[in-house]
Formats: sequence, structure tokens, C-alpha cells
Amino acid sequence: MHPVYHPLNSEQAPVADIFFNYEAFLPNTITPKHSHIWGQLQLISGGIMELHAAGQRFLSPSQYAIWVPAGVEHESYTRRSIHYCSLNIVACRAQVFPDETCLLAVTPIAQAIVNDLRQRQVRVAQTDADKRLVEVLIDQLILGQAQPQFLPSSTDKLLQPILQQLELEPASQISLKSWASELHTTERTLARRCQDRLGMSFTELRQRHKFIYSLQLLREGLSIKEVALTLGYNQTSPYIVMFKKYVQYSPEQYRRQLA
Repeated sequence: MHPVYHPLNSEQAPVADIFFNYEAFLPNTITPKHSHIWGQLQLISGGIMELHAAGQRFLSPSQYAIWVPAGVEHESYTRRSIHYCSLNIVACRAQVFPDETCLLAVTPIAQAIVNDLRQRQVRVAQTDADKRLVEVLIDQLILGQAQPQFLPSSTDKLLQPILQQLELEPASQISLKSWASELHTTERTLARRCQDRLGMSFTELRQRHKFIYSLQLLREGLSIKEVALTLGYNQTSPYIVMFKKYVQYSPEQYRRQLA
């Protein structure tokens, strides 16, 4: 039976204009569908969170926070154990955030502030110093580039087999040309479908799946060289370049964060 997390719901009044909740989720933890009268940023470390809202699926590694506006029903699932933090913001303070559920990049400064507040279990900032930290955190999150989805989904009949294959084998080396032959269409048609329906190229889609998979491999203790080879790179440098494209630090720095 899956562990179930029951968060504060819309019937409970916010304890402050800005407040935090911290949890340590066990593997396969489910958060049932619910909503809040406040906006909520969900931040994690140590794994990936899968959140469903408004008919969309959002996959969030620790380098991205999931922003859920007030009143939006959502549910989530975590496959592995993670440290979870929710930053809850009442409507009058949340106007600086997007109107739709999305991903926001978490800067190293923002991550450091969250780690500090979690370590001290600061749920509501009481001191002037902590209030300033919270304001800096919000500023940093606003600066983060908003993305609708990190790994997009689609019901398109040509794209579904590709997306399903990448879910099962993130390091798949099947080319767009091979997929076009398999699906009895043209390479140009598939490329256009990727861009139009997913908002990114086939190459970008594959890189994002490799990036997410590489986080898992690093957590499992593989060396950077082993990860690079597993992903199909002949040497580590192209993998490091790809990794740093999505976060502002190297795989080695990520490994040190896990220690």
C-alpha cells in the first residue's frame, strides 16, 4: 500500500501571508487531489516529483519548482524518497507569479535558502533576517524561467510511440529517421509534429529525457564517465555540456550535493 500525504486543504485558513511546510516523503508517496486558496510552490531535493493539474503532467527534478496557482486542483506522486518543501503564498502576494501551473527554475541561491530554512524548520519567518531571506527567495524564483512542462506529453498518434519509448528507455538512440520509417511517415512530418505539439525539437526532447535519467544514475552512485557512456556519449565532456544546459552547475557538483 502506498504512503499517502494529506496536505492542508482549501478549507483551512493560511497561517500567514507566506508560510512553509516540510516533509520527508517515502518512496511511492501519493498526495491525493486537492486545492488551496493560496498559491503554492513545490520544491524537492533527492528525486523527481510527478504532479497532475488541469489535465497536464509535470515532472520536476530538484532544479525546478512546480508553481500551482490558488484554486487549481492537483495531485502528485514521488517514485523515490525525497525531501519536500511547499512555499505557500496568499493571493495578494502571489500576483507576481504566473497564472497557470508551470515549472520555475530554482537558482543555486534559492536552493541554498530553502535548505537553510528547512534545516532550521522555519515555517513562518519571524525575525527580520528570515523575512529578508524569504523576500530574496521569492525574487530568485520570479527570476527563474517559466516552463509549461519539462517533459511534455501528447495524445498525437505519431508522437505517442516515441514518448512511450523514451519513458521506458531514456537513453534510446533511435533516430528521427528510424522513427519515421517505423511509423510510415516522413522525417520532416515528425520534426514538425514535435515542434508544433511538444514545443521543442526531437533532439531537445531526447536530451531532456537523458538529463532526467542521468540524475537517477548519479543518485545510484555511478561515476560521471559511467553515466556518460550509459547515455550514449563517447566521452564525458558532451554529457557535462548537456547537464549544465539545464542547471547552472556540473554533474560533479550535483554529486557533492547528494553526499
